[in-house]
Amino acid sequence: MTTPDRAKAARLRQNGLIGAGVAAICCFTPLLVIALAGIGLSALIGGLDYVLFPLLFGALGVVAYASWMEHGRPGRSPATIIAAAAILATAALYWLEFRYALRLTAAAALAVVAYWVWLRRNAAPTATES
Repeated sequence: MTTPDRAKAARLRQNGLIGAGVAAICCFTPLLVIALAGIGLSALIGGLDYVLFPLLFGALGVVAYASWMEHGRPGRSPATIIAAAAILATAALYWLEFRYALRLTAAAALAVVAYWVWLRRNAAPTATES
C-alpha cells in the first residue's frame, strides 16, 4: 500500500471513529437532549433516535471500510455488504422499536472489531514486513 493510500485509510478510520463516538455519546447519554432543550429545540428530541442510530451504524461501516483499505484491500470491495449491513441494522432497530438498541449497537461494534481482526490475520505481508 502506498503512503497516500495509508494516509487516506487512517484519515477515514479516524473520521469513522469520531463519528461513531459522537453518535454513541448522543444516543446513550442525555447530552444532546439537554443541549437541544437548552436552546429551545425540545420538539426535535422525539426524533433523535431515528437519526442518530443510522449515523452510528454508518460510522461503524466507515471504520470497517477503512480497515479493509488499511490492510491492502484483499478481495472485492466490501462497500455493498457494509452498506447493506448498516441498513439492515437500522431496519431491525426500527422494527423492534428500539427495544434492543444497546445490544444491537454492541453487536455491530463487535462485528467491526471481528472484521478488523480477521483482516489483520489474513492480510498479505507488505514489503516492510517480509
